[in-house]
Amino acid sequence: MNDEQLLRYSRHILLDDIGIEGQQRLNDAHALIIGAGGLGSPVALYLGTAGIGRMTICDHDTVDLTNLQRQIVHRHDRIGHPKADSARQTLQAIDPGLQITALQQRVDATLLDELVPQADVVLDCSDNFRTRHAVNAACVKHHKPLVSGAAIGFDGQVSVYDSRVAAAPCYACLFPPEADYEEVACATMGVFAPLVGIIGSVQAAEALKLVAGIGQPLAGRLMMLDARAMEWTEVKTPRNAACSVCAAR
Repeated sequence: MNDEQLLRYSRHILLDDIGIEGQQRLNDAHALIIGAGGLGSPVALYLGTAGIGRMTICDHDTVDLTNLQRQIVHRHDRIGHPKADSARQTLQAIDPGLQITALQQRVDATLLDELVPQADVVLDCSDNFRTRHAVNAACVKHHKPLVSGAAIGFDGQVSVYDSRVAAAPCYACLFPPEADYEEVACATMGVFAPLVGIIGSVQAAEALKLVAGIGQPLAGRLMMLDARAMEWTEVKTPRNAACSVCAAR
């Protein structure tokens, strides 16, 4: 790190659990962020400002006026612009040294097979089961840790799925792809603006912990938040030996 970086990240470096070596691991890391919306906004902002040196941000959508109630990485003058590029502009305005690849694409198995192996940590900030299962399958296939979040209405959830840990479940262990889940969308159900900030911030914290090698990650634990009561519930999540995705790993 140069002198400017030492000053920029000095409050991290002061933490015994991180220090210069941990901060260097963050600076050398590559994070793949799927989705630049409500969850992806705080994820990208906190990973970027915390010093994750390289980020790839994927989102097929463009900024809409209705997004600005909660998607804090975007600005009013970017309505109609690609979300991934809008996020890149905001982050590089904060730190011009960040290396950010912005992809205006909907991820599929082929693209994920290209992107996931390059990343040190993957963050699923998408809003549909199809994408979540595709991301999970790629992370299991390539043995990459996945930090997954979801938020709708006043309810949110977050966990870490790490196929490198023998006893840890993957996303499909909890939510089998063959099950019939009802999709719900913010456009029809609504979402409490600060909820995505809370869940996304937890996702960012878990990703930073994984990269820096500190603390106890949420692998094997699903955290659920009822924002009306501001009450967290933790559920232990064992691996499913019969899981259709990770059983053979």
